[in-house]
This record gives sequence, C-alpha cells and structure tokens, in this order.
Amino acid sequence: MSANEDQEMELEALRSIYEGDESFRELSPVSFQYRIGENGDPKAFLIEISWTETYPQTPPIISMNAFFNNTISSAVKQSILAKLQEAVEVNLGTAMTYTLFEYAKDNKEQFMENHHPVNSTTSISNIISVETPNIAPSNKKKDKKEQLSKAQKRKLADKTDHKGELPRGWNWVDVVKVYHIYILVFKKLL
Repeated sequence: MSANEDQEMELEALRSIYEGDESFRELSPVSFQYRIGENGDPKAFLIEISWTETYPQTPPIISMNAFFNNTISSAVKQSILAKLQEAVEVNLGTAMTYTLFEYAKDNKEQFMENHHPVNSTTSISNIISVETPNIAPSNKKKDKKEQLSKAQKRKLADKTDHKGELPRGWNWVDVVKVYHIYILVFKKLL
C-alpha cells in the first residue's frame, strides 16, 4: 500500500474511534491533537501529531507547542517527547497515531511525575517541538499613527458635531454666491 492509502485508512479509523471524544481534535486530515487528562487537571497536557507526506514510513511530527501546555516546564515536555519518540521508533512503518495517544494516556502519571506547574507567563522561547526548526521572530516595525497638533485637533473638532460627524451640507457650495456670479457673467454677455 502507498503512504496515501495508509493515511486514508488511519484517518477513517481515528475518526470512528474518537467520534464524540472531547479530548480528540482533528486540526486537518493530517494533523491531530489529543488532550491527555481531564479539563482542570493540573497534570493534563496536549499532544499534537502531524503526518509527513511519507508517513507511516517516516516518523510523524510530535509537538507540545499548544498554549494548553504553557504551565508545563520545558524539561517535562522534553521528557515526554523523548519517550514518545522511542514509541515512534518501535512502531515505524505502521499506523501509530492511535498507539501514541494511548501510550501517552497509559503513562500519564509517569510522564508528569516531575511536573511542577510553571507560572503561566512562560516565555515563547520555552516552546519545544520535535523535528521542527526554531524560527526566529521577525522584527517588524509598527507603522506610526499620524500625530495631530492641538490646533489641528481643535480645528477638526470645530468642524464636527458631538458624534464626530460633519454637519449636513458642510461641503455644499454657497448657492447664493454662485447664483450672483452667474448673473454678473450673464449681464456682461448681453
């Protein structure tokens, strides 16, 4: 069987196994998340598995970068990912997403035995991923908003009403002046 056929069969199996399971989420046809532990459990964590084009002959990408995992120290994350990588090596060449999720569920206590919740303001630099290169944040300058002087603000405020809207007819031409000019021009032509 080709990699695509294996992936299609595993996708169907995952959808039928985890139908109605609130812990499972299909992000795309090749990317899945599973929450290990109950909501509110301080030792709960989230695993994301993404298939490569040649999966299951090549290992999937396993990540714990989800915001849900911000309270887990990077050492514990690294330990969990290392143990999952060992399971990947054992199952290489076979459909393993379900196996990895179940392995994590069965070994949750062992994985989290050294877990001490970290302050939720963990820096972005502590995010870890297996087989994903670290990408440096881009330095983009924000466009500055045009600053108005007090006189410009006052002039703008004088033109508008209390809602910030210009009064009706603010851009109309003074009809009387235009009419007077037309009469003068018309008299000169006669």
